[in-house]
Amino acid sequence: MRQELVARQLDEQISARFPVGQRLRILDVGMGQGTQALRLARAGHQVTGLESDAEMLATAREALAVEPPGIRERVRLMHGDGRDTGVHFLPGSFDVVLCHGVLMYVAEPDALVAGLARMLAPGGLLSLLVRNADALAMRPGLAGDWAGALGALDTQTYTNRLGLTVRADRLDALTATLAGIAAPLRAWYGVRVFTDNVPNGAAALPADELARVLELEDRAGRTDPYRRVAALLHLCGVRG
Repeated sequence: MRQELVARQLDEQISARFPVGQRLRILDVGMGQGTQALRLARAGHQVTGLESDAEMLATAREALAVEPPGIRERVRLMHGDGRDTGVHFLPGSFDVVLCHGVLMYVAEPDALVAGLARMLAPGGLLSLLVRNADALAMRPGLAGDWAGALGALDTQTYTNRLGLTVRADRLDALTATLAGIAAPLRAWYGVRVFTDNVPNGAAALPADELARVLELEDRAGRTDPYRRVAALLHLCGVRG
């Protein structure tokens, strides 16, 4: 659900910023198993994936290995930390930089975001996917965990599905950060408004029902007030 929604939103922003058919230079920082990186390579773009977790990197390499040669040659996978992009790449090397599901693991995200923005060419697109700190009470509240919901109202940290205590971000704070690094916010979406409490092991929905859920989440993620209480925020800034 998350990957499909983010893909739709990202494609919308890429289409709005770049000529149709242009092969873009894309950096995916903290790419995980490589879902978005491989999808974008299949669309014809040159993709560099940077991942600090060795197991995730190995999974991404396994997925890449079964792709056709034409796609494999468009992807470069690297082991590295997103905070060290300046060590690996020259400023302005990319048209699009993705950083999805990474900021929650960084205590002070501003320096990381500024470093990502420096990797962008003028007019380049920065795509951030973060946990929404203004909606941390929604998951426990809707699950009937009243004490947990009350506690979430007064914090910017939470326990994720891996059992780790991590940090969430606020839309206003990230908007200010993006403005301060000359990559102002141009669009933002909510991701997982209604489906955040669905367990990881839930049975797959029939195709027609899944299509309705995706349509609902897609529309809610673009519509106030629903997008403001989404579990995740997808922010898109453009380098000036």
